[in-house]
Amino acid sequence: MAGLGQHITAMVRSHASGDEASFYSVALQIAAREAKAGHHVLANDIKKAVDASRERAPLGNVTTLAQPRGEIAELVEATHPDVHLRELVAAPDLVAQIKQVLAEQRQRKNLLDHGFTPAHRLLLEGPPGTGKTMTAAVLATELSLPMFTIRLDSLLSKFMGETASKLRLVFDAVAQRRAVYLFDEFDALGGDRSGNDVGEARRILNSFLVFLEEASPESLVLAATNHRAILDKALFRRFDAVLTYALPDARQAAAVIKARLGTLASGTSLAKLGDYTSGLSHAELVKAAETAAKTVLMRGERAVGREDLIVALTARRTASLG
Repeated sequence: MAGLGQHITAMVRSHASGDEASFYSVALQIAAREAKAGHHVLANDIKKAVDASRERAPLGNVTTLAQPRGEIAELVEATHPDVHLRELVAAPDLVAQIKQVLAEQRQRKNLLDHGFTPAHRLLLEGPPGTGKTMTAAVLATELSLPMFTIRLDSLLSKFMGETASKLRLVFDAVAQRRAVYLFDEFDALGGDRSGNDVGEARRILNSFLVFLEEASPESLVLAATNHRAILDKALFRRFDAVLTYALPDARQAAAVIKARLGTLASGTSLAKLGDYTSGLSHAELVKAAETAAKTVLMRGERAVGREDLIVALTARRTASLG
């Protein structure tokens, strides 16, 4: 009984720390122990339960997923997004790329069975506020997966000296739990250091490249950057696709504003606002729409007028463009 007690203790500890691999390993050890003792039915039931659990785990059930536990909890932020592709305002070619990624992920078993790997390592690059984080949320929502965000700038500053080992923990999670993993502020890690190499930074980058190369196709690994030009060129060939984001044109800007205002935009013409929306990101357009909406609601009205929008957009352009 002492041996069984130790196994149960190990299982409880691995469950508490969120270490699924260790949990299954100990369960199989118990199955082997029972088989050796002649309890073959029980041993077989344990093995079947482990296999069934492993098959279900990669599918991801957003409603039942717990927050990360153990060391990994210090490194990632877990969310369960509810943002659909139809809500993303982007250029048609970018939307087509996202649809292709979704299609490959939904057919991943078919592709893998035939020796092809679905796109699962994506580099998202473009100005701030243009939809990179929203894209990660869209992928998570459309595939019914949780989303884990890793802020690399915080990881580097908080765990300098042990960053590579922390990255290993994250990529172990990539292999064990099907999800969307977003490495935000990727510039902090991926900056081109040629000619100005520091040993620790180079080792961290090399570790990331190795981990990325080996990343499980069961999960999606996304890296978001605002500064493609400074990225180390070695990074680009490690990604399955590069998604490029840009500031919205006048038509897209009007769509962003209309989506945020909802019924408050009823009867209001959003045409020919290009002079006021030019240079603003999706995020800034949303903030301008919210400012106009709050102004109108506080006046006791229920519709945002064109002039209200122009005032809000002008103020946002002045603040953002200097």
